[in-house]
Amino acid sequence: MKVTGFSFVRNAIKFDYPIVEAVTSILPLCDEFIVAVGNSEDDTLNLIKSINSPKIKIIETVWDDSLREGGRVLALETDKAFAAISPDTDWAFYIQGDEVVHEKYYAAIFEAMKKWKDNDRVEGLLFKYLHFYGSYDFIGDSRKWYRREIRVLKYNKDIRSFRDAQGFRLGNKIMQVKPVDAYIYHYGWVKPPVLQQAKQQHFHKMWHNDDWMEKNIPKTDQFDYSQIDSLANFTGTHPAVMKDRINKKNWTFDFDPAKKRFSIKACLICWIEKNTGFKIGEYKNYRIVK
Repeated sequence: MKVTGFSFVRNAIKFDYPIVEAVTSILPLCDEFIVAVGNSEDDTLNLIKSINSPKIKIIETVWDDSLREGGRVLALETDKAFAAISPDTDWAFYIQGDEVVHEKYYAAIFEAMKKWKDNDRVEGLLFKYLHFYGSYDFIGDSRKWYRREIRVLKYNKDIRSFRDAQGFRLGNKIMQVKPVDAYIYHYGWVKPPVLQQAKQQHFHKMWHNDDWMEKNIPKTDQFDYSQIDSLANFTGTHPAVMKDRINKKNWTFDFDPAKKRFSIKACLICWIEKNTGFKIGEYKNYRIVK
């Protein structure tokens, strides 16, 4: 069984992406790893080279910054990495530059890949998510956070990244998946407030024009983490590859999880979701195989 990891990245140092941790977190499960490194304003290329693994293959790309509709450029960069995967691959393991897998899930992921490898009905594996916010001590627990997404794909050259690279399609078809008992740890909302604000100002340009940016992105040097509706305390452990990054944290974010900033309607919806597991109006870019 051959497994190939793939990812894309640009300006990882400038915007403090944990791309090294992301790649190394799934490297033990991969036989090779494709990283599409975009034209950066920092030393991202050498950062990826510093991982120094014979499994890693780097392709250098140029982003089309004119693509501002729905984050389409992110999907195109994902597709460039996917296109470089060897055709003898059985499973393609996708990881974004702010996502990390805990080593405690390696066995479950490997067993799922082995179990479903020869089942033609299963086209991918569906992961659960933990979205960290503000610091490494809190996770988002409101309905604004997506709960699950495909991150392991049975290799097929017709697979394409969908919309803003959150998910995938096989041609124009929603992919059929099996859930795997493993989480993706998403750290995109944990970084120094100055860098988080810089990321927001840059990132939203991939979706919106200058008028929208002018009206919706505050002109400030630091991101205001306090403007969040609901968080919960994180009581587990972080992936081992995150240890050094977490130890270097140099800002403070405090939040009282007991305080919820919900409307009455939102409170009712939240209660239903937490007590039934049914998420009203949930976006699902996949179909779970029974």
